[in-house]
Formats: sequence, structure tokens, C-alpha cells
Amino acid sequence: MSAYGIMAEFSDPRRFAAAVAQARESGYTQVETYMPYGVEGVAELPPGQRSPVPLAMLIGGLLSGLGAFFLQLYAAYDYPVNVGGRPLNSWPAFIPITFELTVLGSAITGLATFFIVVGFPRLEHPVFNHPRFDRASQDRFFLLVRSADPRLAGASLERLRREWDADSVEEVPS
Repeated sequence: MSAYGIMAEFSDPRRFAAAVAQARESGYTQVETYMPYGVEGVAELPPGQRSPVPLAMLIGGLLSGLGAFFLQLYAAYDYPVNVGGRPLNSWPAFIPITFELTVLGSAITGLATFFIVVGFPRLEHPVFNHPRFDRASQDRFFLLVRSADPRLAGASLERLRREWDADSVEEVPS
């Protein structure tokens, strides 16, 4: 049975943040963190890695806004209604619906992209089998380095525990 990775457990958020910073400086790239609340300095993405969510939200917003505008334009010409002698393509009347659907499309696209990027819903994951992982939502902090990380090869559990000043370091089975 192969290991999914190495998991370090911390009871102190300062030691946890220091260990995450040290893991990044050491060159680990396959790092996951689990914590009951946000810790300053931990949530930043590693350098060079950007989230695709803002770009997806921009594209989703633009497409939904353009779609809303052209749908209204199509409806105005397909079902013409002469109101006060105004032209059929009276674009100022289209602005409220276009704006609202732009915001709605952007929000839905952002949420869907977020779920895809983080892999939700994740009903079964190897770290859920760790004996003390249920404390991640209460008072413990966990740092996981996946075994796919090339830097992890040859690292001993005891050496990592000393380097990171962790309460415990254990293998997580797949």
C-alpha cells in the first residue's frame, strides 16, 4: 500500500505558519494545509501560481452580459412594440437587465470554477482516514505534503518533525 503523503500536526498556529513558510522555502510544491480558522501568511498561493477564478468570472460576466443584451435586442425586433415612437433598438432600456445578468453570470461562473479548482464536493479523501484529522475543524492545524512531490523522496518522518517543530508527523495511506 502506497502513501498519499506525509501529514504534520500542529497545536500552535505560529509554529504551523512557520512550518508552512519553511516548506515553501525548502521547495515543496505539493502542499496542502488544513486549519480550523485562517492563519496569517498561510493562505497566500506559492509564487507563480495564480487562481483561474478571476479570469473565469470576467469571461462568464462578459458572455452573460452580451447574451442578455442581444437576447433583448432580438426580442425587440422579433416582437416589435412601438412605445412613444422610440426606436426598437433603444439600448438604454436594456441596461438594467444586462447589468443584472452580467453580475449573476459572473457570480455563477466564479462559484462553479471555484468548485472545479478545489475539487468539491470531495466526499472521500485519504486524509479523512487520519486518526486525529477530525480535530482540523476544532483546534489542530495540519500540513500535508503529497508523495508526488519530488522533494519528499528520502525525507524521514523524524527529520521533518524536528525541522517543522510539529507535534507529530505521520504517513497518510492512500
